[in-house]
Amino acid sequence: MLIIGIAGGTGSGKTTVVNQILNELPLDEVCVLSQDSYYNETKNLSYEERTKINFDHPKAIDFNLLVSHLMDLKKGKTINQPVYSFVTHNRTVDTLITHPRKVVIVEGILIFNNPELRDLFDIKIFVHADTDERLIRRLKRDVEERGRDVNEVITRYQNTLKPMHQQFIEPTKNYADIIIPNDRHNTVAIDIVRTVISQKL
Repeated sequence: MLIIGIAGGTGSGKTTVVNQILNELPLDEVCVLSQDSYYNETKNLSYEERTKINFDHPKAIDFNLLVSHLMDLKKGKTINQPVYSFVTHNRTVDTLITHPRKVVIVEGILIFNNPELRDLFDIKIFVHADTDERLIRRLKRDVEERGRDVNEVITRYQNTLKPMHQQFIEPTKNYADIIIPNDRHNTVAIDIVRTVISQKL
């Protein structure tokens, strides 16, 4: 099993890179674990309390469960990946049955922050995009897909996302084996990743 970690700031284009890699592999040979599925369970909190959580801090992630699930996949076990709702800021009752595959991709903004998780990755990729580009993408996504208010997104970006990015995400670029400057036409970087995957497999 080959485990690939793909990190980068919010709106950096991680999903685009994940999809480019997925397009190169047969569907039955790859599965994806998203860090977003592993936000801590917060059933004990009211909706108002949940909206105040700093979701861009490593403490917001249930790394123990994520590491445990990854270890189970390595042992050939099937896992029930949580399903998270950004509308309610909580896990749903549903789970995603995820089978072990030749290639496992783990993606998320904070996945290089946890040493135990980081050590499980065979390849570490960091997707880089400039600040303005990331803000624009985040703004469009949160308004269109998550029903957020523009002012709410900008306030959260200034008060939480930007300082958390500088403190917890940008420094983890140093752990990356490959840094991809996010440009949709960056075929060279994807070709390198594809070659590495082929060699490892």
